[in-house]
Amino acid sequence: MEEILHVLFHALYHSFIDAIKLLPFLFVTYLLMEFIEHTAGDKATKIISRSGKVGPLVAGLLGGLPQCQFSAASAGLYSGRVITIGTLFAVFLSTSDEMIPVMISNSFPVKNIFTLILTKIVFAVLIGFIIDFIFKKRSSVEIGNICQEEGCHCENGIFRSALHHTINVFFFILAVGFFLEAVIGFIGENSLQKLFSSQPVISNFVSAFVGLIPNCAASVVICELYLEKVISAGAMMSGLFTGAGVGTLVLFKTNKNLRENFIIIISLWIVGALLGVLLDGLGFQNLLN
Repeated sequence: MEEILHVLFHALYHSFIDAIKLLPFLFVTYLLMEFIEHTAGDKATKIISRSGKVGPLVAGLLGGLPQCQFSAASAGLYSGRVITIGTLFAVFLSTSDEMIPVMISNSFPVKNIFTLILTKIVFAVLIGFIIDFIFKKRSSVEIGNICQEEGCHCENGIFRSALHHTINVFFFILAVGFFLEAVIGFIGENSLQKLFSSQPVISNFVSAFVGLIPNCAASVVICELYLEKVISAGAMMSGLFTGAGVGTLVLFKTNKNLRENFIIIISLWIVGALLGVLLDGLGFQNLLN
């Protein structure tokens, strides 16, 4: 009983810390969306539409910073159709959370860390532009839809409305984060390691799937398995490509089109896995030697 309580307390503590870190980013994101809806009008919509053409480039660069909050903010912006689907993919693919701390703590060469980050950014931007090229038709800005679905009473001002959205998403992330932390705590990270296979290609898809888990433990396990030479460099990259942090959680909370959400997640999984296979085929490991 004492061990169970310890795991639950540990899960609650870490999920709360992870969720609280997102609060300022979520609030600023919703404040921006409320401002666009209430004051910017058609002019701002046109500006956003034009800037969307270089969205994947900007998103890929920003996503490469060592944090996962930007992916959460981008998911909210996509739900309001402020950014394109390609821009969202660029953020998800380039996002880095626990990779850098794990690598540094294991004395991984700084040059190689920059190689990993740059590789993620380059492929994220490329995939983002390809997706936007395929899906040229842009949806109009639909920030108001989020407000109507959540009943935030926007007429009372943008600050109150943004706070309403932020609190809703915060508790959603906290609840799911607690559940995931508890599950991982009970089954242990060793069980996650057993999911991996040393076989080529298969390990890429398994790694990409584990990377989708919106919890820092996933990226930690992936990096450590690579450092222990259990998986290849490409398999590690597959997991890091799909490691969008809590961005996927925010997407499911704010975007009510569940079919679209699942298509995005499955596509992210397949793209991440295939990119890892490609990198293995190109001899990516040689760049890290």
